[in-house]
Amino acid sequence: MNKHIITPKTKVYELLQAYPELEDLLIEMAPVFKKLKNPVLRRTIARVTTLQQAAMVGEIPVHSLVNTLRLKVGQDSLEGLAAGTEGQAEKPAWLKEDKIVHRLDARPIIEEGGHPLGEVLTGIRDMKPGEIYEMVTPFLPAPLIEQVVYQGFDSWTDKRAEDHFINYFLKKN
Repeated sequence: MNKHIITPKTKVYELLQAYPELEDLLIEMAPVFKKLKNPVLRRTIARVTTLQQAAMVGEIPVHSLVNTLRLKVGQDSLEGLAAGTEGQAEKPAWLKEDKIVHRLDARPIIEEGGHPLGEVLTGIRDMKPGEIYEMVTPFLPAPLIEQVVYQGFDSWTDKRAEDHFINYFLKKN
């Protein structure tokens, strides 16, 4: 019997290694998870993405995602899970075109199996308060956003299409 306990902090890669039968359920819950079929994304992004972050990407309440997966493998529901933070729908007042000092289209990097985190962290290093970094990605890069926010930035993402996200990072004062 598999003893891997599923929580919001479980990495998607670890989940699918322990319970490969859950892949179809994930895709059924959020079609955006079809990207897990891509072996490059599975080896890279899925290794660092937690179920909590995946819930944000799939626009599913984290408690619903985690408990559905737990029940499918015979684990009891976790009580008291937060519903998760919903994305900010309205464009923030701080987002001004003339404040964007760096732009990165990370789609080619990701498509080649790379991860843009190093380039982003280098790009934000010398930014001044009030300056904005813009990054285009084919999905919501929740782990990367967490890293940048940890570095002292606000963030906002504009979802233009299922595979077109524009992520903005504002250097705080």
